[in-house]
Amino acid sequence: MSQSVIKLDAVSKHFGDQVVLSNVSMSVKEGDVVGLLGPNGSGKTTMIRLMNGVINPTDGKLSILGMDPGIEGDTVRKAAGILTENAGLYHEMSGLENLIFFSKLYGNFDLKRIHLYLEEFELDEHMHKKVGTYSTGMKRRLGIIKAILHKPKLLFLDEPTNGLDPEGINLVLAFLKDLNEREGTTIFLCSHILHQLEHVCKEYYFLNDGKITDFGTINELQKKYVSQIKLKVTTNLLPTEPQWGGYPVLRKNKNTLQFLLPSSEHITPLLQKIITDSWVHHVEIENNDLESLYFKIRSGINE
Repeated sequence: MSQSVIKLDAVSKHFGDQVVLSNVSMSVKEGDVVGLLGPNGSGKTTMIRLMNGVINPTDGKLSILGMDPGIEGDTVRKAAGILTENAGLYHEMSGLENLIFFSKLYGNFDLKRIHLYLEEFELDEHMHKKVGTYSTGMKRRLGIIKAILHKPKLLFLDEPTNGLDPEGINLVLAFLKDLNEREGTTIFLCSHILHQLEHVCKEYYFLNDGKITDFGTINELQKKYVSQIKLKVTTNLLPTEPQWGGYPVLRKNKNTLQFLLPSSEHITPLLQKIITDSWVHHVEIENNDLESLYFKIRSGINE
């Protein structure tokens, strides 16, 4: 059974009279990819700083890789990788010089590995340029390389896709998924861009106003918050009644219908009925993706 590499027990953080985190508890198993989701200002970055021992909690206990980051912060930071907003890069040095410097600092210098990562993140043509001349997306990709140079057991990524174009986002997310599968790296992702994480994370924690409002896998959350499926179908079917095939149906425009189904198991039988007489060009579930779940959780709505 996998052990917990992140454990928070009733953790709170106050800055003066401002309560940034309140009674936060969570457990992340070794080898999992977990998403911490919430709007800007909800406390995500504060949690990252606490877990890396940069700041101490006001109340509660933390255990990161079996250590208390408030006491053993240096050891935690050596064993973990972290990407924060500014990535901690030296702008007067080239991309290659930055990576050589940090790999030697970590005590894990491997020039071949550095060049492989530069190529994989499509920075090899820019490695001799000063980082100060890099675009935001290039700095982000270099920061991710910096965070994984020492083969960390645990990787903290705060908004890892900020500033990336669509190709860069796909590149980074595919790499992280492969890194987790290949090396078993536990990855803790903070983001407010939900659709990007839907096929990367195993479990999600939802943070709002400094409090965890819910958590679980996407299947667990769907069972809890989605009691009926809203299925959008592009078809030339022409129902004349408010029900068709035994299901409530709503016409959204000329060739688009929305069916209300009790569960996803009803999708295939419904479509089989439709295609006996009509064509179907597109089918889409409208209300059980991660973004839909996020807004249901924030509003406390169970459909």
